[in-house]
Amino acid sequence: MPQVDTAPAPSPAKKLTTVRPPGRTLRLERGLTLAVTILPFLGAAIGIPLLWNRGVKALDLSLFLIFYVLTGMGITVGFHRMLTHRSFETVKPIKVALAIAGSMALQGAVISWVADHRRHHAFTDKPGDPHSPHLEEAEGIKGVLTGLWHAHTGWFFDAERTNVKRFAPDLIADGSIRKVNKSFPIIAVISVVLPGLIGLAVTRSWMGALTALIWGGLARIFFLHHITWSINSICHFYGKRPFKSKDLSTNNWVMALLSFGEGWHNSHHAFPTSYRHGLGRFQFDPSAWFIAGLRKLGLAYNVKCPTMEQMSAKSA
Repeated sequence: MPQVDTAPAPSPAKKLTTVRPPGRTLRLERGLTLAVTILPFLGAAIGIPLLWNRGVKALDLSLFLIFYVLTGMGITVGFHRMLTHRSFETVKPIKVALAIAGSMALQGAVISWVADHRRHHAFTDKPGDPHSPHLEEAEGIKGVLTGLWHAHTGWFFDAERTNVKRFAPDLIADGSIRKVNKSFPIIAVISVVLPGLIGLAVTRSWMGALTALIWGGLARIFFLHHITWSINSICHFYGKRPFKSKDLSTNNWVMALLSFGEGWHNSHHAFPTSYRHGLGRFQFDPSAWFIAGLRKLGLAYNVKCPTMEQMSAKSA
């Protein structure tokens, strides 16, 4: 099995790290970002009272869980471990399916998502990191809150955009990933609407379609958004640091439970291209279990993981 202890991020010394889109494009992007942030929140705000007042239906809960797992694993396994860090390779149909599933999480098109995350690893918690919570000038509680807000959501509205030509040239050159990237608006609509259509088909009622859309679509997107964004904010502030790393990343077991293993964030930053983030015994990491399953089936190869010696050398 190939071993690893370095990230694939490009050298910070070459090319511009960010670009500034034209004003009109920037305003459009900010408007779309605001809509994608607010609309799922409204869905959750409507869905939670429905849960308390009427009781969530088994179909709605099932759709919430199914789409949460599908799109969440698309982010963690597809966008993050496979495409960003190349911790494993797989056959083209699975590669494309994972990229589509990640796109359904509505966290941005695949190439820009990967570019942002590679830039994060190139400059983690230093100037140039797009979403570090530690770069605010304010001190005390104001600095903490401002930093957490920026890392969690605020950075989406920055005027600068990550230079995808610098940070993701491999994906730009990949025809199948380019097609998924170009299809992001269609995939996003399908992600929201499909649970409602399933609800309509099963219940044969518009109310069944509406509650399925709210829970399987909007509320699911809202919860997954904030769990993923919490890795950027909470997991660079609160938790344990069992490994030495050149940043302030932490392991947070609560976030690991909710994010399919992504909360073992210090472990990830210590060994960025490892397919496993839960490197300790009994550390919950379903994303790694999925990759290990693909490997056993002969569908994943070049699977990377640090050796015991490498982990011992970096133990804090």
